[in-house]
Amino acid sequence: MEEKNSLDIFSSASVPKAVLKNAVPAIGAMLMVLVYNLADTFFISQTHDDIQVVAISLATPVFLLFMAVGTIFGIGGTSVISRSMGKGNREYAKKVCSFCMWSCVFAGILMALFMGVFMDNILALIGASNDTWAGAKSYLMIAIWCGPFVLIANCYSNILRAEGQSNKAMMGMVIGNLLNVILDPVMILIFKWNIAGAAIATVICNIAGAVYYILYFIRGNSMLSISIKDFTLKERVCRSVLSIGIPASLGSILMSISNIIMNSQMTDYGDMALAGIGVAMKVTMITGMICIGFGQGVQPLLGFCVGAKAWDRYEKVMKFSVWFSIIAGVLLTVFCYIFLDGIINIFLTDKAAFDYGVEFAKILLSTSSLFGIFYVLTNALQAMGASAPSLIVNVSRQGLIYIPSLFILKALVGMTGLVWAQPVADVLSLTIAFVLYMKALKSYESENLKGEK
Repeated sequence: MEEKNSLDIFSSASVPKAVLKNAVPAIGAMLMVLVYNLADTFFISQTHDDIQVVAISLATPVFLLFMAVGTIFGIGGTSVISRSMGKGNREYAKKVCSFCMWSCVFAGILMALFMGVFMDNILALIGASNDTWAGAKSYLMIAIWCGPFVLIANCYSNILRAEGQSNKAMMGMVIGNLLNVILDPVMILIFKWNIAGAAIATVICNIAGAVYYILYFIRGNSMLSISIKDFTLKERVCRSVLSIGIPASLGSILMSISNIIMNSQMTDYGDMALAGIGVAMKVTMITGMICIGFGQGVQPLLGFCVGAKAWDRYEKVMKFSVWFSIIAGVLLTVFCYIFLDGIINIFLTDKAAFDYGVEFAKILLSTSSLFGIFYVLTNALQAMGASAPSLIVNVSRQGLIYIPSLFILKALVGMTGLVWAQPVADVLSLTIAFVLYMKALKSYESENLKGEK
């Protein structure tokens, strides 16, 4: 009965209820990711050592690569599973779910081994200075060993939504991140383990989140499966997941890579400028993470409509989602502007670092109101199975547009040019996303829904 009710939300609930039922828990999960990202920096900042804040700002984008790879299987698996559910093909959905689990385990182990062997090279690449080298290395050498668990937690916080279990999808993230918030002050401030304490807390919270999802499947609560018996590379399982997952994850992977490049370029202007940009990016995450969560939450609903060929419902869901995302993006941006000085002051005590943080955050917030509609469009492309357009959009924002813009605008304007590269990329990538979505929509209607209306 629970299985039927969860899918009834997709097929027959009112559009606002169906969207919010799926999106609110997804937003909650992203808020937990936001809390996770802010917690380490916040409690490290309570040591009143801005060099440690810089060190963790350098290390975080590297560690976030684990989360980004987890989205390969999470977003790709969600897209394939939700369309399979819409078609009534649950056996295939089980095989996809199992493939995602064991791929996360294998990929997580390989990434941890690679980073452990080449750690010094990685630290040199990200621009660690003599002052920040030891702290960044301490954090990463501890944190990377929970790699497989990070992938599993981020993968299944998406996949559970494909079977309508949005609340349970959120719960694993809540457990892990609340645990991190509890452990951070204990290990950083009470035990005086500083940045190593932040890393240990990170390891524990990611293991806890992954174990929650594993136990969910072991207890037989799911329509899906993580059993090794259901694992297969046949029937286009691997290709179907990766064709959507890789384009979707490239945005997250390139976000980490571009942040690494940004940090390495900002080191030319000193550690306090680096501290400022690190905190300014976290301010824009308030809007970004919530909008990402909304987009990810609506994706399974759109995918179900595509699989069931419920085109009228798809259009209504899309219209509601676009308007909701626009309003949310504007309100969140206004909130960040109003409380900007107070937010920056929480993390930075050095006056130069604070001034940099406020200046940089104002620039980055100039386009943060566009985040919502961008993520709705990109997730709609993924829900439709439009792998090529999805690839183009995700590669463009943080890669093909943003990374070249960093070097071009730095050469033209200097330090602030580095910061303006992100707003430039936001505007251009949203334009590309809109054009490609309209083209994909027209193509899908003519090829797959001819005569449906």
